[in-house]
Amino acid sequence: MSGQTLRKSARAFAFGGFALLASIAFSGQGQQLSAAGQKIEDVMMHLRTMSDSDRAIATKKAALDIRKMAPSNEKVLLANGLANLATEGDFGKGTLQEVATTLDLAVQETPQQPFHGEPNFAYSALAQLARYEHLKVTDHSAGFKEAMARFVKADQARQAADFSLLDITGHTWTLSNLKGKIVLVNFWATWCPPCRKEMPDMETLYQKYKDKGLVILAISDEDKSKVEPFIAKNKYTYPILLDPGRKVNTMFTVDGIPKSFIFDRNGKLAAQAIDMRTMDQFKVLLSRVGLK
Repeated sequence: MSGQTLRKSARAFAFGGFALLASIAFSGQGQQLSAAGQKIEDVMMHLRTMSDSDRAIATKKAALDIRKMAPSNEKVLLANGLANLATEGDFGKGTLQEVATTLDLAVQETPQQPFHGEPNFAYSALAQLARYEHLKVTDHSAGFKEAMARFVKADQARQAADFSLLDITGHTWTLSNLKGKIVLVNFWATWCPPCRKEMPDMETLYQKYKDKGLVILAISDEDKSKVEPFIAKNKYTYPILLDPGRKVNTMFTVDGIPKSFIFDRNGKLAAQAIDMRTMDQFKVLLSRVGLK
């Protein structure tokens, strides 16, 4: 499998594609998933069709089933894929810890090599779980440390970030001009299932808190011709900004969506989410900047 193909596959999975990286990588190498791996992949392919309660149960079971597998790259790829899916909402801290522990043990059993000069995607997923979901991780490899260092650097850049973008009505929004407001910067796309799932809750929160200073800036890198009819159909009223050149996406190191960043009234980055959030999860984040 070429490096370019694998990189596109990893990116597609990070953005919420249903094609699991494990089977893509293995088929590209002329290999097939094991029977156990195929069974786990089948479960993962259907997680988004389940209720949240059933999904939590299935996710935890998949994590434990992956953990029982013999050490292999297949095990790492499945654990990484599950980690990407497990942060789409709130399925319980215990469930998410089981997922993190499975990936943690898998990369320790089968250390991963850097990919095109960057930390292997499995280490990046593990570092995200440790830094942003505050989960226990025992891996202390160079790959994990490098991934964590990159997130620290990215957060420093996000704190210093400023931008001006047009919304779909032609109005210009500049982040630094919104001091005194609480600003939720959300990266999304019309094709992204987790993005679409959290947007009604964001609209509810916007209506509840906009008079208390909440501004939501939802940024898409798609063309206006795709974004505008979607917004009109769903009647979302918070500002929808366009980033066709992905300059702001790059500024915030957005390599998977949805992602949300909350700036307090002083313009300080006070909270962030690496994936879809539920209403209750958004409320916890907003409480950190004084909105209750």
